[in-house]
Amino acid sequence: MTDLLYSEEEEALRAAVRDLLTDHCDAAGVLARTESDAPHDVPLWKSLAGTMGLAGLLVPEELDGQGATHREAAVVLEELGRAVAPVPYLTSAVVATEALLACRADDLLARSAQATTTAVLTVPLHTAPDGPVRPVRLEGGALHGELTGIADAAAADLLLVPADDGGLYAVDAAAATVVPQVSLDLTRPLATLSLAGAPGRRLGEAEPAVRRALRAGAGLLASEQLGLAEWALTETVRHLKERRQFNRPVGGFQALKHRLAQLWLEVASLRAAARNAADALARAADTDVAVAVAQAYAARVAVHVTEEALQLHGGIGMTWEHPVHLYLKRAKADSIAYGTAGAHRAALAALVDLQAP
Repeated sequence: MTDLLYSEEEEALRAAVRDLLTDHCDAAGVLARTESDAPHDVPLWKSLAGTMGLAGLLVPEELDGQGATHREAAVVLEELGRAVAPVPYLTSAVVATEALLACRADDLLARSAQATTTAVLTVPLHTAPDGPVRPVRLEGGALHGELTGIADAAAADLLLVPADDGGLYAVDAAAATVVPQVSLDLTRPLATLSLAGAPGRRLGEAEPAVRRALRAGAGLLASEQLGLAEWALTETVRHLKERRQFNRPVGGFQALKHRLAQLWLEVASLRAAARNAADALARAADTDVAVAVAQAYAARVAVHVTEEALQLHGGIGMTWEHPVHLYLKRAKADSIAYGTAGAHRAALAALVDLQAP
């Protein structure tokens, strides 16, 4: 039987990441960045990717990586979700790394593991693992086209671009024009990329690499959504214990206890689904089903828990100064990232041969 409990090594990794985020990713700092023209926390990303070596978590040891599995990456994403950290870990250390692994681009994987290169797959954030991918045009050995909704493109040094010849190309980010887009989630900014004759290096076939990358992104996104939901529930319980009305803690009222109990059940179920997806990715067994189950459930729970957190914080929850709105916006944006819950339910139905009537 699969053991979905956290190992001692995973708990040690969690503690190290949480300590770093506690010291360098406070809510006030994240809020300040959302109001600036530099939403990505570059020093924090360098600490995570380079000092702690987390950019190479999924990269084999022979390529200077950590040789870990998706279970460890999921733990990192839980903690990044709890801090709503503005770093490109999911898009770079998971999605782009999976694409490079599929193409066996050893030199680029080594650069990513050493944190000297931040790579991003230029597929719109809303694209599901089995969804259509719009390629750019390859003409005269150069790439031409415009791509929208690319997450964390502003933080990238290297772009992984699907082209219409069926190949996946590595393009220097300096060769592209990156224009920020207005995004609901200010901690994971989107951008439009324009390529006008950009040179690229063909890495391999785009279709299998993109599918593998998006599947891993969708599966581990559930762990980030778990982190968002856990923070929202924990902070709401703490607030309701401290807030007093009629000379008693607000959390003592039975109606609120029932709402909190329901949220706890949803978060516990989300943890099981997220852990199962991470474990399936690590074992490469029943991966499509596990990922579809996790994403069919995770979006609703993360959005519901963060919505309840905002409501149960009362007036302070409606202010810009309180960070709960950052979690709600991330949860809302995550609900369409790598495919909507409806898309994953449809995929799951086909996988288990359960067609609609």
